[in-house]
Amino acid sequence: MRVLIAPGSFKGSASAAAVAAALARGWLSVRPGDQVTRLPLADGGEGTLDVLAATAAGARWRRARVTGPGGYPVHCRWLQLPGQIAVAELARTSGLTLLARPDPMRSQTTGLGEVLGRALDHGARRILVGLGGSASTDGGAGALAALGARFLDAAGQPLPPGGGALAMLAGADLRQLRPPPDRGVTCLADVTAPLLGPGGAAAVYGPQKGANPPQVARLEAGLARLARVLAGDPDAPGAGAAGGAGYGLAAGWGAAIVPGAPELSRLAGLDRALARTDLVITGEGRFDATSLTGKTPGSVIAAAVAAGVPVALVAGQLHGPTRSAGSDPATPPSVTRVVTLADLAGGPAAALASPAHWLRAAGRRLARETPG
Repeated sequence: MRVLIAPGSFKGSASAAAVAAALARGWLSVRPGDQVTRLPLADGGEGTLDVLAATAAGARWRRARVTGPGGYPVHCRWLQLPGQIAVAELARTSGLTLLARPDPMRSQTTGLGEVLGRALDHGARRILVGLGGSASTDGGAGALAALGARFLDAAGQPLPPGGGALAMLAGADLRQLRPPPDRGVTCLADVTAPLLGPGGAAAVYGPQKGANPPQVARLEAGLARLARVLAGDPDAPGAGAAGGAGYGLAAGWGAAIVPGAPELSRLAGLDRALARTDLVITGEGRFDATSLTGKTPGSVIAAAVAAGVPVALVAGQLHGPTRSAGSDPATPPSVTRVVTLADLAGGPAAALASPAHWLRAAGRRLARETPG
């Protein structure tokens, strides 16, 4: 039997590569004669560069020292692909995990813009930006400022970094902004949130970055000012990704915002792999209805349906009113088998304590229960 293991990461517990390796090990311990192929995937958030480095022929790592989200230097890596394509991951330059403690008002995306400038210096003619894991709600103003834009208050003075300062924004000077590469910029978004409103960058994701209600209100006001100044489309799906960085790069630098999972699946060769597969196994840490709208499992399931390949799902936890494959709204009928680590381990805490062990157990269970 030909099995393709194509998961996303189990955020906070295991990378996509580690998930694929553990599932493969479990499967092969039961059915050592099967052909098992691993294809770890991402959706534009954390892990995007690792996935491309592992799957894109000729990928080359580059290193940079940039301004981190807290204003101090951080070391990061970006990826150079054949065809003069550069790939940057916001989480590596401006991510929440780079801070000792959240600082929602002053965190910045300056480092992302610095990496984009390095990519231009290396001759990039197309740039991909993985959005996700941001510490900041600055609407990408920090990244644009690093590329030459100036964001000004009513007195014509440059604003300090951070989303909190945008509430004082009166205008922008883009005359010195470096032009984007001639083949364009694509932002890979893992969410479809708009910039503003109750479903937007400040309201939904601000609290996750440490913002209290008054701070959320100030961040929202600042993003609204940025939307007026840059005159882009704040309602575009993904404009609210990464604290509004999707909006800033689209409105200020002409970037296209696309769902990250399908684009990364295409670059990794998912369709080619499915053409020689009898079963595909996918999954992520928390699988619910949102998993089908822009995240890795939804992209894999859609591609497998198109290719006529059955799907098995492994999740840390399955969130929905029922738990059986095909009957849960979060689990489409094309998913023939579902295994959750929480069920195997007897609870979420036990599963999180030893994810590799329970992922191997999930691989073993699927191998035993799959005919052929």
